[in-house]
Amino acid sequence: MKLKTKLLAERFTALFAGWPGVECVSLNEAAMSDTLDPYFALVLDVFFSGPVPEPDTRRTLYGEDTAAFENSGYRLKDRFLIGDLPVRVEYKGVTQIEDLVSYADTKTASLWIIKDAGTYGFYRLVHGEILFSRTGWIDRIRDRIGNASGEFWTRLREVNQSKMEHFLNDLGAALYQGDDFFSLISAAGFIKHACLTLFCINHRFEPSHRSYGDQVLALPELPESFAAQLEIFLSDKEGGASAERRYALAKLIARGVISLV
Repeated sequence: MKLKTKLLAERFTALFAGWPGVECVSLNEAAMSDTLDPYFALVLDVFFSGPVPEPDTRRTLYGEDTAAFENSGYRLKDRFLIGDLPVRVEYKGVTQIEDLVSYADTKTASLWIIKDAGTYGFYRLVHGEILFSRTGWIDRIRDRIGNASGEFWTRLREVNQSKMEHFLNDLGAALYQGDDFFSLISAAGFIKHACLTLFCINHRFEPSHRSYGDQVLALPELPESFAAQLEIFLSDKEGGASAERRYALAKLIARGVISLV
């Protein structure tokens, strides 16, 4: 981490730690890249169990050098610039997080409620760098996530594998109809859910979309020739025979993913 990033993270951590309602502050991995990287952002997750200041007050507390401040409609996400560095602060209620984690251990039968949300929220809980912890709550949460039941992963695999097969069918239909737009959407949906299924098979939470490619290829359990098939699938250009090739590759990828135990 660059010194400039480290100092900025420390500055905001000190601010949040002074709010009695804040339980924990964690730093997202997006801050680990170089500040010149277009993907760079100082992303902080602030977990709270009590009141936090209102958006207008927060804007003032962030400092006079804050620029381009934006607050989401839900009033729990702030975006702004400090100099030329993008900063994102997401406020997350402790109760909300405990409810989310319960689907991984005690409420797996109700997993369908969050099936469309994916597991990126779990990923951030596990992989965020803890900058401040008031009571050790985050450690208990991580222990619970680490003990996610086999049923959790099985049900999640079933959900994503079903979606993968659905998008595969759509890809074939788009090819038959010559619908390039639907083909593109179906291809994206197919490869995303193929990767999600592989993350489930390997009992790994999904990373941010920008990290899918690298992290899925690093999984220990992959279908034979998956890396080569994925590379060709992503590099194929739209139109003509290449659409047929993409569909043929998708069928091979799906067959390989389904065959994994």
